[in-house]
Amino acid sequence: MTGRMPCDLRGKGRRLNQPPNRNPSDTIVAVATPAGRGGIGIVRLSGSGLLLITQSLLGHTPPPRHAAKAAFLDASGAVLDDGLALYFPGPASYTGEDVLELHGHGSPVVMQMLLKRCIELGARLAEPGEFTRRAFLNDKIDLAQAEGVADLIEASTETAARCALRSLRGEFSGAIDALVQQLIELRMLVEATLDFPEEDIDPADRSVAGQRLIRLQAEVGRALERGRQGSLLRSGLQVVLAGQPNVGKSSLLNRLAGEDIAIVTAIPGTTRDTIRQAVQIEGVPLHIIDTAGLRETADQVEALGIARTWGAIDTADLLILIVDASQGVTAEDQAILARLPQELPKLTIFNKTDLLQQAPRMQSGDHGSEVHLSAKTGAGLDLLKAEILRMAGWQPGNEDLLMARERHLAALSEAAAALQRAGQALARPEFFAEELRLAQACLSGITGTFTADDLLGEIFSRFCIGK
Repeated sequence: MTGRMPCDLRGKGRRLNQPPNRNPSDTIVAVATPAGRGGIGIVRLSGSGLLLITQSLLGHTPPPRHAAKAAFLDASGAVLDDGLALYFPGPASYTGEDVLELHGHGSPVVMQMLLKRCIELGARLAEPGEFTRRAFLNDKIDLAQAEGVADLIEASTETAARCALRSLRGEFSGAIDALVQQLIELRMLVEATLDFPEEDIDPADRSVAGQRLIRLQAEVGRALERGRQGSLLRSGLQVVLAGQPNVGKSSLLNRLAGEDIAIVTAIPGTTRDTIRQAVQIEGVPLHIIDTAGLRETADQVEALGIARTWGAIDTADLLILIVDASQGVTAEDQAILARLPQELPKLTIFNKTDLLQQAPRMQSGDHGSEVHLSAKTGAGLDLLKAEILRMAGWQPGNEDLLMARERHLAALSEAAAALQRAGQALARPEFFAEELRLAQACLSGITGTFTADDLLGEIFSRFCIGK
């Protein structure tokens, strides 16, 4: 039999996964709006002891789910601030517990005064992501939806925000649940045969199981592809611009960004440090890193910049090597290519075609894809953008993406591998059933049916305070 897959199944159920050393009945409080000044600031509370705090803080309990004008009181009864209070009795609330939101003036001082007052009344400061964690533990949302909350907050493009919202609304979870349901039905069919001797198994049942498995393999593969596409929207692509000095790296960065981010001069070695700029192409976020020109130098400052260039290359998802179109790939460029990691995807740009009066074009060369363009005029920039997306594996116009994280992709990959092994064990029901069970466990881990405490801690620790 094959070895057990690396799915962590130590969790004992959603309600048992509580933060270490924390009482799940604690009332928690946090500022839910970003740091800094604003017209409105929000302090959020949640927990079983909320009503006592509400009486002391407001002097009354606001009507449920109605914005009520209120004065927020200190220990002596003096007014800390005037604003609105919204009370959501559990379980019809975000966390499933009693929730109170205090909408006051967005001064950092006022927010801290309200926060301090709530703590004086018995609340404790919420941990990062603890409100959403409680929503998960109280079955208001599943784990994929909880992660959709964080992804929506962190979305850097409109396309990413729309995809994250679909995850938050349950589209990703629904796709996974449908796969799990198919696995359950297939397992029921297989498990029914285990109580009978081999000679009593109807060949037709084995044929039906095989057909269902093939369909399930295809659907898991499709979900994995949708997840990989969505992962690009979430994490983006780190693209490093490299090459010799004065080949137009900074000009290309400025052209991609649509503004003058980097200083451009005719003096080689102008860029002496890495310059990072976030841009987007068709909704896909790109983290572009302009680097110091790669050459031998006695200048200590430039040498430090070159060292940082190689450090950026080590973490790149895609390297764009820029060369002067009038000179082509020189011996120095060949030396740069020789030092690059073999597994790193590479794209060669032949820049300054305007000086040669050449039309932009895309072609395959000795070192992979080549784009001939002019960073100065922008001619050929669309060819570059299209090739970057192609190399990233992006499929334009795809509207049914899944906002997948690394753990989601790993679980889908492990489930696909288990189904592949199940196909090889079709004639041996015990082994077939075990691989199906492992595939189901991996998929269930995506939505949190089986989730370890340490994994939950890792996931929610990355959330912002107050969410």
